[in-house]
Amino acid sequence: MGNRYESVIGLEIHAELSTKSKLFCDCEVMFGTAPNAQTCPICLGMPGVLPVLNERAISFAIRAALAMNCEIATFSKFDRKNYFYPDLPKGYQISQKHYPLAKNGYVDFEFSGTIHRVHIHQIHLEEEAAKLVHADVTGNPSQSYVDFNRAGVPLLEIVSEPDLNSPEEAVAYWRSVKEILEYIDVSDCNMEEGNFRCDANLSLRMVDSEELGTRTELKNKNSFQHVMTALKFEQKRQAMILDEGGQVEQNTILFDLNTGKTSPMRSKEEAHDYRYFPEPDLVPFEANVEEIEQIKSLLPEAPFDRRKRFVKDYGISASDAIILTETRYMADLFDETTRLCGDPKASSNWIIGDLTGLLNSEGIEIQDSRITPVQLSKLIMLINDKTISGKIAKQVIADVFKTGKSPEEIVKQKGLSQITDESEIDAIVNQVVEAHSGPVQDYRNGTKKALGFLVGQVMKATKGKANPQLVNQLLTRKLDG
Repeated sequence: MGNRYESVIGLEIHAELSTKSKLFCDCEVMFGTAPNAQTCPICLGMPGVLPVLNERAISFAIRAALAMNCEIATFSKFDRKNYFYPDLPKGYQISQKHYPLAKNGYVDFEFSGTIHRVHIHQIHLEEEAAKLVHADVTGNPSQSYVDFNRAGVPLLEIVSEPDLNSPEEAVAYWRSVKEILEYIDVSDCNMEEGNFRCDANLSLRMVDSEELGTRTELKNKNSFQHVMTALKFEQKRQAMILDEGGQVEQNTILFDLNTGKTSPMRSKEEAHDYRYFPEPDLVPFEANVEEIEQIKSLLPEAPFDRRKRFVKDYGISASDAIILTETRYMADLFDETTRLCGDPKASSNWIIGDLTGLLNSEGIEIQDSRITPVQLSKLIMLINDKTISGKIAKQVIADVFKTGKSPEEIVKQKGLSQITDESEIDAIVNQVVEAHSGPVQDYRNGTKKALGFLVGQVMKATKGKANPQLVNQLLTRKLDG
């Protein structure tokens, strides 16, 4: 693409809200059940039925909009968006066109070592479509089916301004939105289940030009990597057309996973004839200032702000802060553990190191772990007051993870307290020196690494319970003397 063109990218992010029931009926929302088992006349679009608005979905949507610094509309209403598609049972979608829930927000995020801001044009609420299932028994799709379980699930659409200038930046912003929604518990953002996805619009313009180019749209993708690859190829495709004196056509584009290439799927007019009109079966809804402020007061600290605080207040590295704030549960564990033990570096090291390793080995999430902030802080304090060594602590944390018992209980039951009695360690040092004359002589001849072998033998003899610093001190004194 060279340096002639600048990419202009905007994202429309779609997130299913984690309500127990659908947006306009009381059918349960649950992934993986038998096709068409979670349906009723309302979400099947039967004639004569009336939708009833899910109040919790509105609350979740307002929470998400506030977390992204939006202005909440005190007056909002639904519209009918008319189009025919097999997965749209009514022949229209209840959405928001003219009076959306929220506008004029922004999301700050870190990218390439600097802070970027993407402005939010609007956030609105709509009903999810059903799901088309294409059978593929012989290698070629022969039949298609419609599963209406998903029809009517509350769907939040977050529409950005075209503030993004590279595929990498676009994916970083998309990840940040996912992080925010997960932190505030309004969506599980499970991309494998298809309930967190985006449409990406991309155009090219000459560098330093204010005029936007013709955009193409990549629809309905639920993979960071696929969107990254598709946008990178689309950059090259559009640049090649412009370099040859051609004109980019406004299209919806397809992405071929096997080739990593995009291609036009269908032409896209400048404006759709969706024939929007006010939804006659739903009255407008109003959110008063007191309700909005109450929801705002219950929001957790944003992940971006938490990261900055961890670096500033706890003195940990920016890279560690990023890992510790990947999920709200991990950030809460670090915050509370540090508050209890007063050792942020040790808290960070144990969470990022051993605890993460144990979670990965068992394939469970941190919120499902038996290790609590109290237990982890007690473990760190046992190390700091020299009750146990760091090596023994690795055994203790594994036992806490497995059993849920307190570190003190495990140390007491297994007799793991550190040996700090100098006379006891000195006796073992004498035995090791007498039994390993070769390494002793190597050390005295100037091979200092032989000391490590001898320390290891003392630790082995004490089953790792001897104070390592005292072992080093006594051995050095013995050998140098």
